[in-house]
Amino acid sequence: MKDDLEQVLFSADEIAARVKQIAGQISTDYRDMNPLVVGVLKGAFLFMSDLIRHIDIPIELDFIATSSYGASTKSSGIVRILKDLERPIENRDVLLVEDIVDSGLTLSYLRDSLLRRGARSVKIAAAFDKPTGRIVSIYPDYSGFEVPNRFLVGYGLDYAEKYRNLPFVGILKAAIYNKVND
Repeated sequence: MKDDLEQVLFSADEIAARVKQIAGQISTDYRDMNPLVVGVLKGAFLFMSDLIRHIDIPIELDFIATSSYGASTKSSGIVRILKDLERPIENRDVLLVEDIVDSGLTLSYLRDSLLRRGARSVKIAAAFDKPTGRIVSIYPDYSGFEVPNRFLVGYGLDYAEKYRNLPFVGILKAAIYNKVND
C-alpha cells in the first residue's frame, strides 16, 4: 500500500504526539462537564480511539455514520445518516470527532442537526484540517494537522474503503484513483 503513495506527510509518532496534546486540551476545556464524545464513522475511529485514551476526565461515547463520498474523491454535497446516535443529547455538551474537515458539508450538517436536537454545545475535534477544500464556513475547535488540498489516506482516511489501516498519513498517487474514475 505504501507504494501507492506519493509521500508520507505525518508519521505514526508525529500523529501520536499531536493526539496526546489535543486530548490534554480537551481534558482541560471539558473539566467537570462529562461530555458526550461522538465519533463520525468510519474514518474517525482510529483518531477517536487514540484520543479518548488520553482524555483524563469522565466521558461517554457514541457513534454516528454518514455518507457523502461513496467511492469518489469528491463529496457529493448530499449528507446521509447511515447510523444515528443511541444516546440522548438534550442538554449535553457534545464533542464531534472527525478524521478530516474538507468541504465542511458533513460537519456543518451534523453540528446543526445536533444543536436542533437540543445539545447544549457542539465542538469539533478533527485529526486533519484541509481549509483550502472548505465550501462552508466551519472550523474544528481542536485540530491535529493542517493538510494540503490533496487526496490523503491512512490513519482512518480511506479511498474506496482501502488504506484506513496505515499508521501514518500520506498523499495517494493520482494514478490510483484516476484509473477507477476513468
